[in-house]
Amino acid sequence: MKIDDVLNKTGSGELLSRDEMVFLLDFPSDSIGTYMVMAEANRISKEVSQGKAEVHAQFALNLAPCSCDCLFCSFAEVNGVFTASTALSSDQAVAYARQFEKDGANALFLMSTAHYPFERFLEISGEVRKNLKPETTLIANVGDQSIKSALKLKDAGFSGVYHAVRLREGIDTTLDVGRRRQSIANFREAGLEVGTCVEPVGPEHTNEELADMIAFTASFNPAYSGAARRIPIPGTRLAALGIISELRMAQIVAVTRLGMPRSVLGNCTHEPCTLGAIAGANLFWAEVGANPRDVEAKTEEGRGESVISCRSVFQESNWEVLRGPSRFYNRASSR
Repeated sequence: MKIDDVLNKTGSGELLSRDEMVFLLDFPSDSIGTYMVMAEANRISKEVSQGKAEVHAQFALNLAPCSCDCLFCSFAEVNGVFTASTALSSDQAVAYARQFEKDGANALFLMSTAHYPFERFLEISGEVRKNLKPETTLIANVGDQSIKSALKLKDAGFSGVYHAVRLREGIDTTLDVGRRRQSIANFREAGLEVGTCVEPVGPEHTNEELADMIAFTASFNPAYSGAARRIPIPGTRLAALGIISELRMAQIVAVTRLGMPRSVLGNCTHEPCTLGAIAGANLFWAEVGANPRDVEAKTEEGRGESVISCRSVFQESNWEVLRGPSRFYNRASSR
């Protein structure tokens, strides 16, 4: 297999096979081959998004120890990072949302832990929706849901959701892979756009695992896919396995873009970095409040980035940033 042949295939809009993705992931991260892949991914990302990157913003409605025990998550009970539960009031949630809207975020994400009461999520979401401009894009980041609950999210004014089958789901988490996949199907059936990601990538994940997950995310035509590395939670078992470099993450981000059909406009990475952006990432997140990758209760005092800082990273990477509602989550109306 030759890299020129593989890149010529992507240039003509063809999807890569699993073996071709593994081939590209096998290159050393600092090799000429990887830089060629990153350049092609950047070109395609700019082509499909008309050269416009997006900054989305997320805040959590609650912080609580979670019995799902995802080993990579600071909320996991087993990790013992957070032992007390707190929750935002409706007024606090509205204040966060209005600030992000004022800052110019292209979409606003409301996140909760898996066991946060769904009806309460809808109640606060309704208050948030009423206090935002009609065109502001609202996204839900919640646990697995039935089709009935997915339809309620749509009725509450959400344009889409974030949902992923995480790497080694059911091994590093207590959640069921089948249920995660079914939730994605339920969201799509309800008319919600689904954003997803190949995450959280650690040094132990094989190129075959990564290629399989890239192919899965491509299979349901998401609003965006992409890749994010695992941020180690100090003192946990997975932290002992280490962290991949930003350059390796950029390589995976690039291969993910090449593995997507052109109908997928977005290619995300987290956390924001110039290497990711030049490798074809056109979506970053700003965050406040609880963050599953942070040991600070308010991530704006820790790992969290602002809308302004995310924009700056894109600008340093020669990207323009979209002004207005997300095109990734509003593909039908933006064509």
